[in-house]
Amino acid sequence: MTSPLWLKSYPAEIDWYADIPAHPVHLLLERTAAEYPSAPAFDFLGKKYDWATLHRMARALAAALQARGVGKGTKVGLFLPNTPSYLVGYYAIAMTGATIVNYNPLYPVKELAYQIENSETDILITCDLSLLYDKALACLRDTRLRTLIVSQFANLLPFPKNILFPLLKSKDISTVPYDQRILSYDALIATGGAPQPVSIDPLEDIALLQYTGGTTGVPKGAMLTHANIVGNAEQGTLWCHDFKPGQEKMLGILPFFHVFAMTAVMNLSVRNALEIIALPRFELEDTIRLIHKKRPDYMMAVPAIFNAINNYPGIECYNLRSLKACISGGAPMPVEIKKSFEDKTGCTVVEGYGLTESSPITHVNPLRAENRAGSIGMVLPRTEIKLIDPETGRDVTTLKERGELCIKGPQVMKGYWNNPDATAKTLQNGWLHTGDIATLDEDGYTYIVDRLKDMIITNGYNVYPRNVEEAIYLHPSVEECIVAGVPHPQRGEVVKAWIKCKEGRDLSAEDLKTFLKDHLSPMEIPRLYEFRKDPLPKTMIGKLSRKDVLSEETS
Repeated sequence: MTSPLWLKSYPAEIDWYADIPAHPVHLLLERTAAEYPSAPAFDFLGKKYDWATLHRMARALAAALQARGVGKGTKVGLFLPNTPSYLVGYYAIAMTGATIVNYNPLYPVKELAYQIENSETDILITCDLSLLYDKALACLRDTRLRTLIVSQFANLLPFPKNILFPLLKSKDISTVPYDQRILSYDALIATGGAPQPVSIDPLEDIALLQYTGGTTGVPKGAMLTHANIVGNAEQGTLWCHDFKPGQEKMLGILPFFHVFAMTAVMNLSVRNALEIIALPRFELEDTIRLIHKKRPDYMMAVPAIFNAINNYPGIECYNLRSLKACISGGAPMPVEIKKSFEDKTGCTVVEGYGLTESSPITHVNPLRAENRAGSIGMVLPRTEIKLIDPETGRDVTTLKERGELCIKGPQVMKGYWNNPDATAKTLQNGWLHTGDIATLDEDGYTYIVDRLKDMIITNGYNVYPRNVEEAIYLHPSVEECIVAGVPHPQRGEVVKAWIKCKEGRDLSAEDLKTFLKDHLSPMEIPRLYEFRKDPLPKTMIGKLSRKDVLSEETS
C-alpha cells in the first residue's frame, strides 16, 4: 500500500513501516527470562514468581509433555482460570511445537465436549476446582481426550492461604485420583526436566486454536500461527512504546482464555517484562482493592468493568492513580464512561478493536496523541485496511462512506480449522472480512457503525443467537423464540428472548433461566424476556424475523 491515509496523522513516535519479527511463541518468555531473570513476573493473590522461575517451570512441563509424545500436530487444551499455571502451560505447549487450544472455564460439558472433538484435543490441562475438574473428568470419560493434567489450586497460594483454602473451601475442591490418565501438574513440574529443541516455522505452524463463531452459532477454530501471535505482541509493544521492562505492572483481570487478554495482558507483559497482578476471575471489590494496594501501571478491560469501577460506592476512598494507561476493547466504549474513569484515576483510556481472527488487535487510539471519542483509533504498524461495499464488493473511496471493514496484516489468521468454506468466505485475496461496517475520517481514524453479523457482543463476549435459541427450544413449553441483542448502556448489548409458548402452556422468565443454566454458559443466558400470546413475526417465506422484533423494540 502506498501513502496510507492514516500516515499524515500517525503518532510521530511510532513507525507504521516497522519490521514485525516472526519467531516461535516460546521465545517471548525465553528472552525475557534471560534478560530479566529476577524481575517480578507474576503476583497471584500474594504469591510471587520471577521470570526465571516461570521459564524453568514451563521447560519442565514441556519436557514432561514431550516424554508423553506431545509434539507437532498434538492439540493440548488449557481449561484454567487466570493463574500462573495458565502462563506456564501456554508457553510449555508452545515449546513442544504442539498447538494450544483455549477453553472457556464457564463452558458447560456439552460445549466443552464439542470443542474437544472438533479441535482433536488429546490432553487437557486444568485444576482441582470442582467447577473445572468435574466437567473435565466427564469429558475424559466420554470424548477423545486421553489425558488430564491437574494442578492443585492450593499450591498456587501463599502461606497461610494454601493451608486455609482446602479447609474453608473443601466443597469447591475435587478429590483427584491421579493415575495413568490423570496426571499431577505439580509432579510434572517438579521433575525439572529440559525439553528437546523443536524446529518451528513461525509463518506456517499453528500455535493456537482460538474458538469463535459466526451467525450460525457454530464455533470455529481460528488457526493462529506463531508469527500471528508474536506479531500482535510486537505491534502492541510498538504502540505502547514507552514500557519500562522489569519495573512496571499489568493488571490481569480479564480471562486469559479470551484472545484479548491472552495478547494484551499476558503476551504483551511477557514480551515487555511487566509483572502480571492477577485475579482468578473478575470481582469488582477485589479489583478495586488490588489496584489500591498493588498499584498497577496498566489495565486492559471491557467498558462494563470501567463503568462498574466508576459507580462503586465509596470509590473515592481508594487510590487508583497508579494507572498510567488503560485500553478498552470487546465492545464500544461510551464517552461518558471513559471521561468519568479518567477523572477518577488521572490515566488515559483509549478504545481499541480486534477480532479473534486477527490475534486479536488491529486498531487502537493513540496513547499520547489524539484519541477520538467513538473511534476505534488507527491501525497498528504494518496493518492495512480497506472498506468495501458489501453488496457490490467494490472498494469504498469516499471519506465517511460506509463499507465492510477488511484487514490485512501479520496478525491475521491462517484460516479456520477444518473449515475451508468458512475460511474462503472470511479470507479473500489475503483480506480478512470482518463483517463490521465502518467509516474512515480524513485522518485515518476508523469508526464502527454497524454489523453484518447477528452476533451479540455483551460485556466483551460473543454470543450467538442461534445457539441460545436452540437451548430455549429444548424447553417443552416453547413453541417459537427469537433471540437478539438489544442496546445496554454498560454492557453494550444484552441478550433478549422473544417467546411464544405452546397452547395451554405457561412459562416464567425465572423458570426459563433456571432451565437454561444446564444448557448455556452464564453470558449466553438472556437477561430480558418478552412472552407473547400471538405468533412471532415472520418473513414472507415463513422464517422467524429477528429484524422485525428489533424494529418493534426501537419504534
